[in-house]
Amino acid sequence: MGTGNVTGRVDANQRMAFMRRLLSDLRALEMMLDRGMIESGVRRIGAEQEMVLVDADWQPAPEAIHVLESIDDPRLTTEIARFNLECNLDPIPMRDGCLRTLRDGLTRLLGAIAERALALGARPLLTGILPTLSLSDLTRENITPRERYRALDRAITAMRGGRYRLHIKGIDDLTLEHDSVMLEALNTSFQLHYQVGPDEFPASYNIAQAVAGPMLAACANSPILFGKRLWRETRIAIFQQAVDTRSDTPHERDTLARVRFGEGWVRDSVLEIFRNDIARFRLLMLADGDEEDAVAMVNAGRVPRLPALQTHNSTIYRWNRACYGITAGRPHLRIECRVLPAGPSIADEVANAALWFGLMAGGPAAWPDLAARLDFDDARANFTAAAREGLSSQLIWLNGKTLPAQTLIQEVLIPVAREGLGIVGVDGEDADHFLGIVEQRVDSGQTGAQWMLSSVAAMKGRGNRAQRLRCLAAATWSRQQTGDPAHTWSPADLDECGDRTRTRLRVGQYMTTDLFTVHEDDLLDLVASIMDWEHIRHVPVEDHDHRLIGLVSYRSLLKILAGRGLGGPGEPIPVRDIMRRDPVTIDPETPTLEAIRLMKANRLSCLPVVKDDRLVGLVTEHDLMGIAGELLERDLRRGMDPGQ
Repeated sequence: MGTGNVTGRVDANQRMAFMRRLLSDLRALEMMLDRGMIESGVRRIGAEQEMVLVDADWQPAPEAIHVLESIDDPRLTTEIARFNLECNLDPIPMRDGCLRTLRDGLTRLLGAIAERALALGARPLLTGILPTLSLSDLTRENITPRERYRALDRAITAMRGGRYRLHIKGIDDLTLEHDSVMLEALNTSFQLHYQVGPDEFPASYNIAQAVAGPMLAACANSPILFGKRLWRETRIAIFQQAVDTRSDTPHERDTLARVRFGEGWVRDSVLEIFRNDIARFRLLMLADGDEEDAVAMVNAGRVPRLPALQTHNSTIYRWNRACYGITAGRPHLRIECRVLPAGPSIADEVANAALWFGLMAGGPAAWPDLAARLDFDDARANFTAAAREGLSSQLIWLNGKTLPAQTLIQEVLIPVAREGLGIVGVDGEDADHFLGIVEQRVDSGQTGAQWMLSSVAAMKGRGNRAQRLRCLAAATWSRQQTGDPAHTWSPADLDECGDRTRTRLRVGQYMTTDLFTVHEDDLLDLVASIMDWEHIRHVPVEDHDHRLIGLVSYRSLLKILAGRGLGGPGEPIPVRDIMRRDPVTIDPETPTLEAIRLMKANRLSCLPVVKDDRLVGLVTEHDLMGIAGELLERDLRRGMDPGQ
């Protein structure tokens, strides 16, 4: 994206100057296309590997800057969060051995990063969404200290009016608000690049759009966010909502999100995409650096960088992005696939790459009339269905035929991908090996997403939520080190997370979040009934905006029963008459020792947990007794076996 200023802090003259450069860049690209200056007949592939750094407790480790400082490699760069890194592989000619080159390059880079990170108490993890991430990790303090990230946060926050909202419904339901663009840092991706000639671009881009849905179904790896089981590929929903810059508009008017699938097939040229985006979306940031007269450079036979076009394009988040670049002095076009999650293993990622690159190479010949036989709206619907349901989705293919995702991938896409890899000279053994991983994964139904969900189900009733999420991260790491693909992985086991008491250091790690609450004008009989039905001893009182205003305890209820009895006909007792107003509260980051101190000092048996003035959980004596029991058991075992 480059460094720059936020739209709201740029005056009208600067905005007009940038738009003039942007239009000049677009005109220069058009001239290069007309004059045949864009490279053709060359096929290169590439990849961008994002990763999350975790500490010894499998929590995000904000050490990215320090890792980068210890490795002198220009291919490594920052991401928006201090706990994320990105590495960019060198372009690879697409020919025999390219998939092994991709695998070996990823392995070497990850190994070098792991070695340097370990010295800082961290390690790189490949996962679409780190299971242990919490909202408290997504503060502005964790934004990587680079002006471009601060500028992006200021720009999108200003356009949104200051609040970021997520509402995602899957097996569970998640609704939350946040105050910065750091929600984007939840996502970790594996992005692929495919170079095409100008004449090939329309057909190739349309293939990328058509296969995005089934690709996502086969590669899903992000089903869990904040302990909630959501979409099979929850990254899609997060990114679309977190980087949406739209403000409220009349309901009759259609407005587009900056993160989007697209509106139709490309008919003639890459220019259609750039023109559409420039017409619909204004700049988020300005490009710093030397200005160039792109049109004059083309007229002089020189190759321009098109910095304004590239800056604008970097803030338009199509799932398949058109890219302009320069390699060895020659300008070229690429299609960037932004659909795929990181992980669950390098073997899985290279297998996913083999499928996508094979489809890109073989698709135009296999489906020359794709745009006439597949409605664009169906391709877009497939994308959302696959993100939600993964391999369980039903997808619409050519001529309106609906197929199970597994059938479409196994019987249609994999054969075309195998043919496509053969067209560009990839050895049959390599193609069979990597596409075989996809085949076996789809046949077994165990994507990375399904492995996570099955692991959580296997741990049901054991440990608390924080322990189970920590176990998922630990098990993902240990299985990644074997090099085996995810369809061969055994479910995560709770014993893999090590010392369970480490997940009890903060109250947010074990607080009860499934709460029964009442309002102050509710009948006290209802409180008594809830306590009886649910076997609980505390019922919070909140207003209609979920702000805590009081607490009713079993002890206070007994006092009423002893002194007055529950109200009979004509003598109802509202909750407001008995609740304790302004109860002592804590926030999710409160250390457990502090919670214990507060309970003892105030002779309390319950502490409501509040975040941004809203009730989010409860911690009770029962919770702390459970922790004490685990600590006692651990210490007794150590006393019996000093070697532990």
